[in-house]
Amino acid sequence: MNTPRLKPGTALVTVPGRGLALRTPDGTFLRVDTADVPEEDLVRLFGGGPLAVPETPPAAGPVPLRDAAETPRTAHTAPASGRDRLLAAFEDAGYATRDPAPADDCPLTGTTLLLLGDPVLTRPVARLVRAAGAEPLPTAADDLPARAVAGARTAVVWCLDGPVPPGLWDRADRLSRDGVLWARCHREGAHAWLEPPAAGPYGTTSADIRLRRLAATPAHRELAAYWAGSRTPDNGPRHTEASAACTAALLVHDLAARLLLGPDRTPPVLRRIDLRDLTTTAHPVLPVPECAPLPAGRNTP
Repeated sequence: MNTPRLKPGTALVTVPGRGLALRTPDGTFLRVDTADVPEEDLVRLFGGGPLAVPETPPAAGPVPLRDAAETPRTAHTAPASGRDRLLAAFEDAGYATRDPAPADDCPLTGTTLLLLGDPVLTRPVARLVRAAGAEPLPTAADDLPARAVAGARTAVVWCLDGPVPPGLWDRADRLSRDGVLWARCHREGAHAWLEPPAAGPYGTTSADIRLRRLAATPAHRELAAYWAGSRTPDNGPRHTEASAACTAALLVHDLAARLLLGPDRTPPVLRRIDLRDLTTTAHPVLPVPECAPLPAGRNTP
């Protein structure tokens, strides 16, 4: 039989003068009545260490878990199986199991990330995805068409510490339309923009994001000129270690959610991070449908 263990997020707490309590994953504390089983035995049982004393058949008490705020009650004895009864109560309540411990949680195992962009962002992204089980591979933009395979667990991640040069992401947008998953982020002045991971014909591409942002601002002519490069050279503020870590963590979170849950359960969200205080906002954003052609013979307005 496998060693009993507490479920993740659950802990036994020894409370001075009051005995054992169980902290549930949602933060509730329940009083634990161990009847004749030594409290140290129960702690060692779930801690994986040797038992303090051999098990002796104890008298049974009431249901051993109750709200810690309740007034302690005297245990009523009845025939029972001691430690097994306690363990069964924990299992029935969903706080313990005898199943083998799961392997390390690596949600991106088997995923290859083709990583492009500025090292201040790609380095923390690489560390995070490697810890999640993925393999980050530095890639050149010219190599994307040959290395990005639709349908495989391959994703393109492109991070820029500055505005996006005109046309730079068009190639990745085309890959996305063909089913290759891609995520990206860039900086405009003091704001970092994290665009939602996209894949397939209904994914929200970088071109869609630009159209949505132009439609949402009265300064659309100025924003379009800024994107087109009609501006003075970028003078920051550039990413700090803290803002880069925050940006990378959110990007990897969105990417992992998209890979694990699929598009139906991960609505596309555009995130903006203010690099001055790391304030983050999220904006749902949908693809822009193609316009229907004008009827034959009708003049263009």
